[in-house]
Amino acid sequence: MEQPLKKVLLLALPASGKSEVRRYLHHLSPTERTEDFHMGTTVQLDDFPYVHMMRRVDEELEKLGQTRIYFAAENDTFSDKRDWGTLIQLVNEDYIDLVTKTQWPTIDCGNAILKRLSEAASRVGIETRITKEQEASIADALEAEAKSLFEEKNANIPDTLADKTIVIEFARGGPDKAMMPLAEPHGYHYSIGQLSDEILKDASVLYIWVTPEESRRKNDARCDPNDPGSILHHSVPLKVMLDEYGCDDIDWMEDKSEKPGTIEIQTRGKQYHLPIARFDNRVDKTSFIREEPTTWNEDDVMAVHNGLKNALEHLSSFRAN
Repeated sequence: MEQPLKKVLLLALPASGKSEVRRYLHHLSPTERTEDFHMGTTVQLDDFPYVHMMRRVDEELEKLGQTRIYFAAENDTFSDKRDWGTLIQLVNEDYIDLVTKTQWPTIDCGNAILKRLSEAASRVGIETRITKEQEASIADALEAEAKSLFEEKNANIPDTLADKTIVIEFARGGPDKAMMPLAEPHGYHYSIGQLSDEILKDASVLYIWVTPEESRRKNDARCDPNDPGSILHHSVPLKVMLDEYGCDDIDWMEDKSEKPGTIEIQTRGKQYHLPIARFDNRVDKTSFIREEPTTWNEDDVMAVHNGLKNALEHLSSFRAN
């Protein structure tokens, strides 16, 4: 039996359809996933929950009349751009926990998430920004959401990864109309290079292709102010969309790779060529997936299914070369 794709990096600008594609993959039968998409049952990792927790930390600090540490204002971008790397370090940790089947305690979760955020930041060179006194002041306020995050994280760990495909989702970019290459730590080139060697060694890239303008339109359309922590319904502030996601560097990475059909990453003294395929969502094919599956139109489903099938067959073909 053909082995499934081991790891798929699901990349795109915000609101491009990444989370909808993940939802669609989750609803496929095992036969469809294997035969059409060359994937096993998916195990999914995402850095967005940590962005949400960072914003929650700042909200609680602001309530206490203290200085924000992650974002200059509620609708602003990272104060220290190296936090794009902080997020990848957290993804690396989540991957290790998948492999080792590490379950996180679901008590004292507020303190635990603050410690995780701080330690991940230190690995990209950011010194401690939150004091012990601040931690004590805000840990209780974060407890319920942090507990929910750890419960979901624990529930995501399967008995075995042998027949699974790990899907890792994140969005990266740079300022509107920026020149290439994007200055680090902006862009995919930087963040993919922060992924661990264990992730990179057999990873492929599925890129959901939309224009920045379409990304902004869909970002507005999916916004649910009553559910800001939701994977499917969260919204990115407009300033962030323009300053951080006004463009991305996928085209540049493909163009400069010495192996066609790949992106090239040099990191920690090693070189990787990650196969890449595109799912063209410039004309929206995926928004319907946010609705209940019983309402899905057959023609809409086939458009998504066939587009993903072609892209994933392309990724699978690299293993034979």
